Amino acid sequence: MRPGTTASRGGAGSRAAGDERALTSVAAGDRCPGGEPRDLPRLWHVTLSVSGERAPVTEVRRALEQLAHDHPFLLTSRYADDHAEIRYWEEARDLHDAAAVALRLWGEHRQTAGLPPWEIVGLEVIDRPTYHQRIAAGYGPALATPVGVHPF
Repeated sequence: MRPGTTASRGGAGSRAAGDERALTSVAAGDRCPGGEPRDLPRLWHVTLSVSGERAPVTEVRRALEQLAHDHPFLLTSRYADDHAEIRYWEEARDLHDAAAVALRLWGEHRQTAGLPPWEIVGLEVIDRPTYHQRIAAGYGPALATPVGVHPF
């Protein structure tokens, strides 16, 4: 084996010099061996909590409304003069991708939406089945929670 290379996962040994690996294509909708679609985006429910020094409530509301206008995926925002919570659905391949997008949201849109210079103090990312299990069990936000920007 050459330095910097790894052994074959298949266990069939190494290829002879000059041998090419056969490439195969996968048709859209094909399933991987476990029966789950490979790398197919899923929906993740995200709750992002931010907090910081007090800011005028009218400015916080205006900034969250601007963020919701710029990014209509935001379902609901709740706010006070020193903290806010944003809930929305994110489409991503896995939890890591959904969390990475969520962790960038506040900072990347701070200037364009005029968001307060608050820090992220909480993040929850759950898959769609878990979200619906919580709702069915009586946990989580009530289904009647209005979409939009609202005070706590």
